Amino acid sequence: MSSRSATAYPEVEDDTSEQIQPLYHVILLNDDDHTYDYVIEMLQKIFGFSESKALSHAVEVDTKGTTILLTCELEQAEHKRDLIHSYGPDWRLPRSLGSMAAVVEPAAASA
Repeated sequence: MSSRSATAYPEVEDDTSEQIQPLYHVILLNDDDHTYDYVIEMLQKIFGFSESKALSHAVEVDTKGTTILLTCELEQAEHKRDLIHSYGPDWRLPRSLGSMAAVVEPAAASA
């Protein structure tokens, strides 16, 4: 039998309140200056959505005016919003002069 004492481990706090980040929605806003093809292509490239999931969001934004694309931490949400804003105009429509609009909102506010 060994006379060594048990190995001491550092104390770890159980408080995870500082580790939990609030969640935010990335919300795409509808307009008349972008085609379904543009929306589907953009969502596939930026979010990695399948064609059917991108189409579902395109239909929702067209019929309801908005669609929640992603719920995540603020930094990622702002990055995705910025990618939408920098995607550029829809080359299929001459009147399309820029990217679609998106906003970031706290997820708790829309619950």
